[in-house]
Amino acid sequence: MLKYRSRAETFRVRRGTPPRTAPAYPHEQLTQNGAAALRERLHERAGALPGVVEGPSRTSAPGIRTFLLEPEYAEGPREAFLAGGEFAHLHPDGSLHLTLPRELGDEVVVQGWGEVHVDTGARRGSPIFMMIYAPRDEDELEAVWRIFRMSYEFALGLLQ
Repeated sequence: MLKYRSRAETFRVRRGTPPRTAPAYPHEQLTQNGAAALRERLHERAGALPGVVEGPSRTSAPGIRTFLLEPEYAEGPREAFLAGGEFAHLHPDGSLHLTLPRELGDEVVVQGWGEVHVDTGARRGSPIFMMIYAPRDEDELEAVWRIFRMSYEFALGLLQ
């Protein structure tokens, strides 16, 4: 079993209990889904980042909003991407799958903002392929947006 510890204390602790999630593929959030308006705001913000385009996902089911980096922006390590230029996708339940550097991924788990993706062992071997829980309110939207931006910066090659 992997052990997680907080090193950076980058995020405050998420309040309440974690949502239930599917223990196998497809890895989805089953409870505590955020409001549609929060999902839309997250989607709009993500699409407005320089170099981000939407496209088909090579890693997920239909109905997913997939965020890719245009090739000239994709300077991050291979591990920063789910497949091709895809670095994150937004599910209809409001949760996200994305990648983070290991230290930040550990911090997400410790502070309760997400969990390691169920496919991590088979696909990555380290806890950088993450599920980020859906924001339940405006305050949580800001925290999830901060995590999303860190994933974006990882894909840009700005975080190691």
